[in-house]
Order: sequence, then structure tokens, then C-alpha cells
Amino acid sequence: MSVKSELFKLLHSSDGDFISGGAIAKKLAVSRNAIWKAVEALRLEGYNIDAVTNKGYRLADSADVLSAAGVMSHIKTVDVFTVEVRNTVTSTNTVVRELAAEGAHEGYVLVAQEQTAGKGRQGRGFYSPAGHGVYFSLLLRPCLKTNEASLITSAAAVAVARAIEDVFGISAGIKWVNDLFVNGKKVCGILTEAVFDMESGLVESAVLGIGVNITKPEAGFPDDIKDVASSLADRNAGKDSERCRLIASTLDYFWAFYQNLGAREFLQEYRSRSIILDRDIEIMSPDGIKFAKALEIDDDCGLLVQYKDGETTTLNSGDVRIKAVKH
Repeated sequence: MSVKSELFKLLHSSDGDFISGGAIAKKLAVSRNAIWKAVEALRLEGYNIDAVTNKGYRLADSADVLSAAGVMSHIKTVDVFTVEVRNTVTSTNTVVRELAAEGAHEGYVLVAQEQTAGKGRQGRGFYSPAGHGVYFSLLLRPCLKTNEASLITSAAAVAVARAIEDVFGISAGIKWVNDLFVNGKKVCGILTEAVFDMESGLVESAVLGIGVNITKPEAGFPDDIKDVASSLADRNAGKDSERCRLIASTLDYFWAFYQNLGAREFLQEYRSRSIILDRDIEIMSPDGIKFAKALEIDDDCGLLVQYKDGETTTLNSGDVRIKAVKH
């Protein structure tokens, strides 16, 4: 971890108390000059740090600044992730896919304050306003068979749900295959894009993209999603590094699952968090809407459904909606 990240972690944990430069230097085993440079770097990222002679340094407030140092200071997984934060990108998935093709290493994480062309499933967009959510992508280089690639998305859904509970104390449900819902509305979308090796039949690289609505945009959500989208917090501004903590917690949980995806340690929780099992659903298909009942989620995270005529089939991808109840 960098001096900047270590310093942020130390200041954040001091609960607003001053820490002397000497104490910081001894704790981090660096020079006073290195500390000063780290303080200036954190200030440039937006942190308000007080410096008082004979007292030292303190983090003056708990504003929700989103920075690489802030994310890294909360990550518990050691020597895996490299985090970069950019103000604006088209899509974090698009950028990371380009970097993957250039040889970027596994564990690279790109976080954006804002996406101008955020990507959702089925070619849809993902609304990504500046300052109101977390939008990030993780580069993976797994050794998975093509039929196991869906495990990445499912494991990530459980990881995000756990992170939401850690940071916000809210229980999130999962709508197969990649959306998280709170109080009947979508708060998170997940998109995994993979590149396959045609000779080996294995996944060469995968980009895991996650977008979570944290706070309410000042102008509200756009008309086309305002009835289905919501945020985790019913306020317009973040606080207490919650975006950094949510990203870090998600990465930690996901990486624990990812180390042995084949064990499917997340699967039971994925099933228990499902909001569509035993429900009547609408399946979007090229031939139009089909009506069915969601029966179960199999070991490869496929959805077993039963159509109105009694026929059953397993969906491995697609778009489903919970059928509206007529009053």
C-alpha cells in the first residue's frame, strides 16, 4: 500500500484527533518529507486535512471523497488490487477491456466519478451521474470454462449485497441474473464481459463492471427509469467515505469467492437472496414476452422456469421481470 493510502487510513481511524508528524513517520517508517508529500496529494484529491504546529495532522471532516487512496485504505485483501480513479469516462468496462487487450494485469480496478456512456445488459445504458454512485470495473484473468463464466456475475451480486449491508445496514435482494433491488426498486446493475480463447475454450479475460446508486440525483432519475430505479440513501450527498468503503468491501468479498469459484460458496446465499423464485415472471425474448414461473436456480446459476403449458427449461442468460399483480 502506498504512503498516501497508509496515511489516509491512519488519519481516518483517528476520529478527527490530531496525530503528530513524528508519530506518523514512526508508524509508517517514512520521512517527514514523505508525509508532507502524501498530505498534499490527498488534498489535491479533495480531502480537507488540517496541519497545526506542535499538533500534527488530522482529517478535518468525513466528506464522501472518492479516491484511489480512500478505496485502498479500506481494502483488506493484500497485494491484489491496483485502483485508479478518473473523473469522467465513457464506460469503465469499455476502458478496462481496452487495457486488458494491451496486457493490463489481473486486479486492476478502474473507478469513475461519472460515466457518459455507462453500459447495462442487452445493450442498454446505465445512468451514471457524477457524485451519486459508484461505477467501477475489475479486470480478471480466470481459468474458467465458458459455461462457468456466469459464476463471476453471480458471485459479484452476493459480494455487492454483503457490502451494502456492511456500509448502509440495508438488505438487498437479487433479481436473476445481475440486478440488486431494495424495497422493490433497482439499486445496482452488474455486467460481465468476457473474451474467450477459441482453441482452449477457456475465458481469456473478463471485465466485471458494477454500478450502484448511492444517493439521489438532484434532478431525480430520468423518466425512463424513475419508476424502477432507486438509491441506497434518501439524500443528495454522500458522507463518511461510504463510496470508498462500498467499493473496498465489494472487492474483498468478491475476491474471497473468486479464489475458488468452482466451490460455489456464494451459491446458497445467491439463492436465498433471490426475489424471483416461486414468482410469476415475464421473460423478454426475440419472439416477445413469455410468461412463466421461476422454480429454482441450478448449480451453474441458470434459472429453471416453467411455462404456462407445463414445459420447463433452464435459462442461462436473458432478461426477466416479475409479473405485475393486477388490482
